[in-house]
Amino acid sequence: MEKITIEDKDYPEQLKKIKNAPKALYFRGKIRPDEVRFAIVGTRRYSSYGKQVALEIAGNLAESGLTIVSGLAPGIDTFAHTAVVEQGRRTIAVLGTGLDEKSIYPKENIKLARKIVELEGLLISEYPPGTRGTRFSFPQRNRVISGLSKGVLVIEAKQKSGSLITANYAFSQKRKVFAIPGSIYSLNSHGTNFLIKQGAKLVDSANDILEELNLSISVPPATSNATDGTQTLEENLVLDTIKEESLHLDKIIEKTKLNPAIAASTLTILELRNKVRNLGGNIYALKR
Repeated sequence: MEKITIEDKDYPEQLKKIKNAPKALYFRGKIRPDEVRFAIVGTRRYSSYGKQVALEIAGNLAESGLTIVSGLAPGIDTFAHTAVVEQGRRTIAVLGTGLDEKSIYPKENIKLARKIVELEGLLISEYPPGTRGTRFSFPQRNRVISGLSKGVLVIEAKQKSGSLITANYAFSQKRKVFAIPGSIYSLNSHGTNFLIKQGAKLVDSANDILEELNLSISVPPATSNATDGTQTLEENLVLDTIKEESLHLDKIIEKTKLNPAIAASTLTILELRNKVRNLGGNIYALKR
């Protein structure tokens, strides 16, 4: 573990300019002053929709060359980091605790934290080793997430949530704020829909973000995994059924009229072939 102060030349320039910038940062991994960083945050109590969006957009932005910043929290933060790590790319986790493994929260993400460092990513915190998280330290670290980043995307957030704290910091720091729209009947969309009313840019693809940030790199259009002639009839039927939305296994069986055992085995094969992703709870989506 290393320490850097605000006077050091490698201290992130964007972060140095924010109000109440940390005087010192502790870190594990590599600091790269010249990279383009972008933050993705969201609720801990996510839906399958939120998980799918986080995995897809974080993966696409990482593929385009952006370094994804998030908070290692359960839920959307975890999926943002995971999507990048799955590609073997660099991501930054900003913690509201010390960086020693006894302090890191949540404990179930210690393996993910190790993988981030292994892939030349970065764990960073303004709190010294041995500091446990508190109801004050997590909101405080949110100003660092936005301060490090060129922009912030919020994926699913209730009206009062830590993600909205991050967005408010981003607005005050003159960062670009983006939000994923959602159903007016979903509590997880109340925060994001509110941000859009406040001026956040509505996002439905990674290209929306890249264009708004004036980055020339763009993500190629998603190639459809459906009915391309290289799969069996059952596989094509399943892929075609979930091409527009994620569905529970029972709904897939209902729509395809496949035998339940055949539908389940087909999904397993497609998952092994990297065609579909199990979002948890037997809900499946195309892996784009």
